[in-house]
Amino acid sequence: MTAPARLSNWFSGFGKAASEVLPVRLSNQSLSRSLAPPPGRMAGFDQALLWVMVALLMWGLVMVYSASIAMPDNPKFARYTHIHFLLRHMLSLGVGFVVAVLVFQVPMATWEKLAPWLFVMSLLLLMLVLVPFIGRGVNGARRWISLGFMNFQPSELAKFSVLLYAADYMVRKMEVKERFFRAVMPMAIAIAIVGLLLLAEPDMGAFMVISVIAMGILFLGGVNARMFFVIAMVVVVAFALMVMFSEWRRERIFAYLDPWSDRYSLGKSYQLTHSLIAFGRGEIFGVGLGGSIEKLNWLPEAHTDFLMAVIGEEFGLLGVLVVIGLFLWMTRRIMHIGRQSIALDRLFSGLVAQGVGLWIGFQTFINIGVNLGALPTKGLTLPLMSYGGSAILMNLISLAVVLRIDFENRTLMRGGRA
Repeated sequence: MTAPARLSNWFSGFGKAASEVLPVRLSNQSLSRSLAPPPGRMAGFDQALLWVMVALLMWGLVMVYSASIAMPDNPKFARYTHIHFLLRHMLSLGVGFVVAVLVFQVPMATWEKLAPWLFVMSLLLLMLVLVPFIGRGVNGARRWISLGFMNFQPSELAKFSVLLYAADYMVRKMEVKERFFRAVMPMAIAIAIVGLLLLAEPDMGAFMVISVIAMGILFLGGVNARMFFVIAMVVVVAFALMVMFSEWRRERIFAYLDPWSDRYSLGKSYQLTHSLIAFGRGEIFGVGLGGSIEKLNWLPEAHTDFLMAVIGEEFGLLGVLVVIGLFLWMTRRIMHIGRQSIALDRLFSGLVAQGVGLWIGFQTFINIGVNLGALPTKGLTLPLMSYGGSAILMNLISLAVVLRIDFENRTLMRGGRA
């Protein structure tokens, strides 16, 4: 080694603490540190994911106000003020935020223990909502239980509880996951019971989401691919039979296939045709915030199921692409957190996170597809953005659980205990 190189090595540690340069031994335990500078302090959870959630929530709040401001002009809502839905949505966000902060404090080990009990509780609530004078009916569907300050929808809790139960079930059945009757059949029976209760409301949209969550977790948990495709085919055939033997569901399919016909344009496809008109008016850059015509009592459910149509009209193609991009990034990030958890040998946490990703991603896909006329009309809200107290509450709870999983992953990677 040349003299200049030696001098450089000698003075490379000048001004540094001794423990950063030389190994230190205490009771035969090496506490040597790398010559490289210590890494920056790792955040306690994924802050980028949190800010994307906040952005979607705040944009949704603005759009709910924009989409509902003209509703009191309709005689059906004449007793409401122009800010009625805004205030109720703000209340839902406030309650959801408080509950989400509390949920973040709960370790994943506790959720694993509670999973079967939450599933049983959701079944009881799904039964309770069908009882007269308890369940609240709207537009021919009995899906809500009044809590006074908000209406709670048990099907939203069922999505979350099935997610936890399926993840816990796969952890318990890991040794027999290749055997159909011992690994898959009990879960299929549980989902069938949930499906029967949901179809009695009726709420086929929630049943579709729950089926996808359960099947996705079974697949990600390692169920044999051939068994998975058999299950998928059975589910598809079951939904096809439900449509075939239900006249009003068949009419929805026919209306979707020919929405502009005289037979359906003022009936079954009325929402779809006005949603397409809204997107057409928005063009590339939109007509501007507050400038929507379709929300002026032309487009039904503009603040709930068809909020994306109002976004398309007021913000145009550019706004729609931004919303899709945010949801794509969020879903990808949640799935990454799940894979990271599985890599750390935390199978339950990993399956829960990936189940939340499937839930958010699939429901967003269905909602946007319905608004654009790419899928038949189905009563599913846009996660985090549409008006709906119980949907917002369960979305925030599920994402708080994902942030908790990420927090525990980072704690383990720093050498701590989750």
